[in-house]
Amino acid sequence: MDIDTRINDTAENLFDTNGFNATGMSRLIQATGLSSRTVYKHVASKNALVARVLAKRQARFFTALCFDDIEALFAGLADWTVREGARGCLFFRLQAETGGQVEAIEAAVAAYHAELHGRITALVTAALGRADTHATDQILALFEGATTAATYRGTSVIEAARACAHRLLDLETNP
Repeated sequence: MDIDTRINDTAENLFDTNGFNATGMSRLIQATGLSSRTVYKHVASKNALVARVLAKRQARFFTALCFDDIEALFAGLADWTVREGARGCLFFRLQAETGGQVEAIEAAVAAYHAELHGRITALVTAALGRADTHATDQILALFEGATTAATYRGTSVIEAARACAHRLLDLETNP
């Protein structure tokens, strides 16, 4: 594993487990087992690091999920939650923790949400044969709600959201 990957993977784990504020550079240095000089050579700042971590997580998330249909979408979310842990959305947790005050996090959240919205819009459009912003918002709310609710209800809530999404699209298709 190269040094950038080691730093990024360790930082993602620390941000995901402990949050932004509790993850200082000294904690990262200790967790990587690298010297501070090496870490600072590869990381310009904590904010630059969090931006890099979130960009890589976004790419990994959207590679792991399939947006072809409702079944694939929610099955992918369930798999992701089992593999990564049910801690809710890292993007939204970091944004909430920092209160919108860290530009790098705000930009990452905006990019993530834009991509998620775009992919769900395409899914809904394909399923209904037409664009429907209301149905898109409903599916998005089910997806994001299931992501959050899985933290305290377990992955069964993702199945419930999937069933609701199917019903919603069936109602939109056959009014």
